[in-house]
Amino acid sequence: MLREIIERELTFKAVRSSGAGGQNVNKVSSKVVLSWDCLNSQGVTEEERTLLLERLKNRFNKEGVLILDADNTRSQVKNKEIVIDRFFQLLAIGLHIEKERRETKTPRRVLQKRKDNKQQNSLKKALRKRVF
Repeated sequence: MLREIIERELTFKAVRSSGAGGQNVNKVSSKVVLSWDCLNSQGVTEEERTLLLERLKNRFNKEGVLILDADNTRSQVKNKEIVIDRFFQLLAIGLHIEKERRETKTPRRVLQKRKDNKQQNSLKKALRKRVF
């Protein structure tokens, strides 16, 4: 993933935001909408593209475009920074490959402890029986 290339491919649109702000909401476009075309991106390899489209399939629309928005603050600049950070965090989550878990052998000490415990329980129950 080449962050510089991807940053150049991002498109932003400012729209009117809902929520707090009073009269300011009615006249200022502070909400920022980010869109990124994954299918035509030069910043990701084919493997990364298929991985992203598979893992984040509910985030992409039918054309393979990822759309995120931010209207957290009243500042358009801050909202733009927030949506860019959120976008790259989402890409990192989509591209993260977990290590395969290797099964480990059960330690001999644990097996012996289990065996001893079973023997103690067996003896305890045997002592409860009536002796003839």
